[in-house]
Amino acid sequence: MGSPDKSARIPDDARKILVRMAAEWRDIVDPQALQVVPLKGAMTNEVYQIKWIRNSSHEDPLPRSKKVLVRIYGHGVDVFFDRENEIRTFEFMSKQGQGPRLLGRFANGRVEEFIHARTLSSADLRDPEISAIIASKMKEFHDLDMPGSKKIVLWDRLRKWVTEAKRVSSPPEAKEFRLGDLEAEISALEKKLHTNDRIGFCHNDLQYGNIMMDEETRSITIIDYEYASYNPISFDIANHFCEMAADYHTETPHVLDYNKYPNLQERDRFLRVYLAASGKQPSDSEVKQLNQEVEKYTLASHLVWGLWGLISAHVNDIDFDYVEYARQRFRAYWVKKREVLGDS
Repeated sequence: MGSPDKSARIPDDARKILVRMAAEWRDIVDPQALQVVPLKGAMTNEVYQIKWIRNSSHEDPLPRSKKVLVRIYGHGVDVFFDRENEIRTFEFMSKQGQGPRLLGRFANGRVEEFIHARTLSSADLRDPEISAIIASKMKEFHDLDMPGSKKIVLWDRLRKWVTEAKRVSSPPEAKEFRLGDLEAEISALEKKLHTNDRIGFCHNDLQYGNIMMDEETRSITIIDYEYASYNPISFDIANHFCEMAADYHTETPHVLDYNKYPNLQERDRFLRVYLAASGKQPSDSEVKQLNQEVEKYTLASHLVWGLWGLISAHVNDIDFDYVEYARQRFRAYWVKKREVLGDS
């Protein structure tokens, strides 16, 4: 039996957009001849690279391909974010020259410009040079003046996701993950963490797969704004640090290794570059204070993605062990809570 036709995964309304788009490009051999390449590592959507063979020219006799990206939204994931908000963010970022252009929309997805840069790997996040570039880019991202509400989303999002997790989980799951305790945990966290917050436009999902780098210019592009909103900047940085424990391109992509969480020296180095991106060298006490804030916000990151994993297990059919991922995030929450807040 032959392998399944990957192009069959592309919905008809998306295919029509792609063919029409390719027909307008004069150098495409056959607009109907879509080559579909699934891209690994996405856990909310299905993502495909679409290629067409281009006519060879006298200057360049070898046939080359033209590429775009198709993103098909995951089933049931609208509980996590407002899709229209995400599209508005996407279009705003495009106008700012910050991300790929939106080329078309269809019922359950969109067509995006294909960025000719490489997606970072898990190891890249620990590379001091690349980490410094990310730190500067993150500060630039946080300083964007996004149109619309500047209200913090984090706490309302957590409460909404707890409600949804309770709704979809079985009684044994609810017991194992202590869902009955979480509303009180969130309220206590909000009181303890919500003190000296610096608010910015946050990505809220800055894992390595959402960061692309041009190897020639060493410039960074941040992509995928589904979870983006105004939030405490410490939360966004904490979330990025937590993502260093993950590698979504292994045989066990759900397994986290917290030995890879950045040590004090690595965190200080990142935060010093981040703060210096505003044009002024930070003092040691400023770096230390931000580091302490970030460490506390790792708790919010563990809760967010623990709940995300638990809900996703019930609404998403992407091949990923969401429940085990959630289990690890909740386990990390209770351990980290003792460490940074001194209580269990």
